[in-house]
Amino acid sequence: MAFSKAMFLAAVMSVLVAVISAAEAPAPSPTSPAAAVSPSFVAGVLAAGAALAFGSALRI
Repeated sequence: MAFSKAMFLAAVMSVLVAVISAAEAPAPSPTSPAAAVSPSFVAGVLAAGAALAFGSALRI
């Protein structure tokens, strides 16, 4: 039961990250700094955080 619940949560998190990363990002203004965080970087950090959380919770 716990394994199926963890798999369901992992699937929901992966869909959520995919939807967030697929959202249209506005074009940066010409005066914005070059060090702005890109949406793909944020999606990568979220995916790594989810993998860390679920990996330590499942103890695989």
